[in-house]
Amino acid sequence: MDYSLYLVTDRTYLKGRSLFDAVEEAINAGVTVVQLREKNISDREFYEMGLKLREVTKKYGVPLIINDRVDIAIAVDADGVHLGQEELPAKVVREVIGYKKIIGVSASSLKEAEEAYKYGADYIGVGAIFPTPSKKDAKYVGLQTLKEITEKIPIPILAIGGISKENIQEVLKYNIKGVCCISAILKGDVSENVRFLKNIIKRNMG
Repeated sequence: MDYSLYLVTDRTYLKGRSLFDAVEEAINAGVTVVQLREKNISDREFYEMGLKLREVTKKYGVPLIINDRVDIAIAVDADGVHLGQEELPAKVVREVIGYKKIIGVSASSLKEAEEAYKYGADYIGVGAIFPTPSKKDAKYVGLQTLKEITEKIPIPILAIGGISKENIQEVLKYNIKGVCCISAILKGDVSENVRFLKNIIKRNMG
């Protein structure tokens, strides 16, 4: 599983452009995982977006993760689900979706990361590393916490939250398996953004 450049969607950065076109462009440029994140739409719209995005990601063999909504993930046959600390515990979700699907969990402390690992998470998204307009209520973690989690938790650790072209190298100093980006990919020229980030990741992660 290649988590190296993980796109989290947010249509507010697209200025009316099709999300599906932007995701396809991002995949062609080198994105390795796509997470569909939608907060203020109906269940039906979320489901229909998930179905359509599933077609795009399946075409290129890229995993599709659904943010928070286990029911939507099951309904569109996504590859997995990403859970925040307010959502169902990973242990419960694993019983529902089985062992062939991916479960990611957000963590902002070593304790939360240990619990996620204990209860069956496949990867952990540690953050928010930097301030981010995408999640105004996010807890911030220091780079020292990121370092501690990568040293003590054996499953893939991803850095998330406010990661940009300017600061990405700060998180790549640690033994992470990928970075999760929103505006750093979707704001402006998607292909150019992805290629820029991908080059930095390759130089620092091998």
